Parts: sequence; structure tokens; C-alpha cells
Amino acid sequence: MPDELSVGELGRAVSALRQEIQAMGQGINARLDKVVSTEVYTLQQAYTDQRLTALSQDLQKAVDAREALERAFETYQLAERDRREQERQHRLYQMIIPVLMGLLAAAIAIWAVVAK
Repeated sequence: MPDELSVGELGRAVSALRQEIQAMGQGINARLDKVVSTEVYTLQQAYTDQRLTALSQDLQKAVDAREALERAFETYQLAERDRREQERQHRLYQMIIPVLMGLLAAAIAIWAVVAK
């Protein structure tokens, strides 16, 4: 019987094992508390995907708005260039017509003097 443990020693060994198992369980519980559940992860992933989609849509809207603004500015520049060209032509014609009328009047006056 010397190899066999007494009841007190067995009780202490069982108690020590129980404490070890409880400590291991607490360690596992602590690690599991840090782990995110699948449902929470899925929800977070869905929210992240929605935000990324919304941000990409906002970015596309901003790009489209910028392109529209650039096209409008180009159109404005072309219209302004055409307006200035027309204004220049009007000023040129406003200057040439009186000069031509003056030359025509002078030519008629000279012709009238020469014709007498």
C-alpha cells in the first residue's frame, strides 16, 4: 500500500486539478472575450462595405461635377472668344465704313471738279 495515495492526498490532488482546470477555463474565457463573434464581424464588414460603396459614389459624383464644371468653363471660354471676335469685327466695320464713305465723297468731289 505504500504506492497508493491516502484519501487526503487524493483530495488535495483533485482540488489542485480542479483549480488548474478553472484557471485554464478562465484563460480560455478571457481569450474568447477578445474574439469578435461571427455576427458582429459580418455586421461590421457589411457596414464597411456600405461605407466604401457610399464613398466611391460620392467620389464619382465629385469627379462628374468637376468634369461638368470644366466643360462649362471651356464652353464659356469659347463663347467669350467668339463674342470678342465679333466685337472686334464690329469695331473694324464701324471704322472702315466712315473712312470708305469719306474716300467716296472725296472721289466724287474730285470727279465733279475734274468733270467741269
